[in-house]
Parts: sequence; C-alpha cells; structure tokens
Amino acid sequence: MADDRQRTTAAAFKALHAAPGGFVMPNAWDAGSAFILAQAGFKAIATTSAGVAFSLGRPDYAVPDSRLAVGREEMFDRIRQITDLVDGPVNGDLEAGYGDAPETVAETIRLAIGAGLAGGNIEDAKPRSAGLYEEDLAVERIATAREAIGDNPFVLTARTDVFLLPDGDLGACVRRANRYLEAGADCVFTPGARDLETIATLAREIHGPLNIVMGLGAAPSDATAILAAGVQRISLGGTFARAALAFIRRGAEELRDRGTIDFAAGQIPQGELNALFGTARA
Repeated sequence: MADDRQRTTAAAFKALHAAPGGFVMPNAWDAGSAFILAQAGFKAIATTSAGVAFSLGRPDYAVPDSRLAVGREEMFDRIRQITDLVDGPVNGDLEAGYGDAPETVAETIRLAIGAGLAGGNIEDAKPRSAGLYEEDLAVERIATAREAIGDNPFVLTARTDVFLLPDGDLGACVRRANRYLEAGADCVFTPGARDLETIATLAREIHGPLNIVMGLGAAPSDATAILAAGVQRISLGGTFARAALAFIRRGAEELRDRGTIDFAAGQIPQGELNALFGTARA
C-alpha cells in the first residue's frame, strides 16, 4: 500500500529520469551504508542484492542451491530498513521478481511500493539458470508489473542480461530493451556493456532512459564519460559492498601477518559516526 512519502520520493525519482545530464545512483546493502551514501549528496540510491547476500554470508546470483539464496521476505526486511532511514528515493534490486510467473512479479512490485521504494529493477535472467526468459514471457512479466503499479509514480526498470551471456548480441539487447519499454518499463538496464562505443549505441538506439553499471567486470569506470555518451542513470551494483569486504580481508591479513592495524588509519571516528547516525531518525 503506497503512502504519501512513497509517492513523493517516487515522483522525484521519476523526474530524475528526465533531467538533463543524467545522475549517478550508488548501491547500499544495509541502513548504515545507505545513510552514508545519501549523506554524500547523491540524489537517489539503490539497494544491491549482491551486497545484501554477502552481508548475510550467502552467495549471489544464479545460486544453484535454492537454500542458500536470499528469499523475497528476507530481502524486503533489509529494504524496509533502508527506506525507513533514507529520506530520498531508493531504487530496489528486485532480481527476477522472485518467481517466473508474471503475477508473482506483479506481487513483488506491490510489495516494493508498500516497502517505500521509489522504483525497482526486474531482470530477464532466469534464476539458477544460464539463460534468459523467453522473450515474449519476459515482455509479459514487465507488462504485468506495469499493471500492478497503476497510477503510482514508481519507476519500473527492466534489466536485460543479454551481454552477460557468452554470445551476447547488441541487436538482441536493443530489441529486448525497446520491447520492455513498449510494455511499460520507464528505464532499461543493460549490464555487461564493455566499452563507450557500445554504450553510445545503446543510448542512441534504445528509446528510453538507459542505466549502465560501473564496477562490473570490464565495464567503463568514468561516470562523466558514460553520462556524456547519452546514459541517463549510472548504478554501481555490488561495487561498494565488494570493495568494503576486500578492505576487511586486507585488514585481517595485515593483522594476522604483521600484527599491525595500519588499515584503521582512515576509519571514521566513533564520535563522528555517533553524531551522523544520531541525526538519522531525528
């Protein structure tokens, strides 16, 4: 059930998708990381299923053992912790909608709106599989999600993982993206684009706002250049979460091998964090 706050943040998020110059939207995995990213001045933030999974000691993406996957209820518990703390728009990583059937995707969208999200991504990659949903079914899943949104300003992003396949094809990516937009998506997300030339072609040939992820594989890592290529939205997926975990591992190895904590030199002071988070629910 939408409330006034959700509608306000969703409307602001939708406006960002039409604003000149585009925007950068980093991804958080818990309330603390979300609040720090929001305080840094970003106009919107997103969740990351990878970051949430890793924080729970679970693997992410195409998990072969369903018992290890983060379920929808568990993911929404974390999402609500983030939306409760952050004032601005939050976009949800809703993976493949937590079910194959279009109606299951629609229910996930209704839950997302009820959880206070301003928008959310729905993927066309089959969970625990190496392929994509058959194209007509993938389109139907987006169309049903749009019906579930109704007149809410919630931003529906359709993610196509064509480029993450071994034989990823530019033409197939563009075709799927435009069909998703015709079915009701507000934005499309095409992870796996590896160079600025490909990104510029996508921005030119896809008939709606385009999201490109930074920090994934060999993707370009200059936000200014990516936006200049015609991209409207940049996300970072699990990049911050992976970098934070890498920092912990390096620090642990230093402590184990040298007995020192030089890694702690750049930590945020306790008092500063207390003051920062003390304003979070003021």
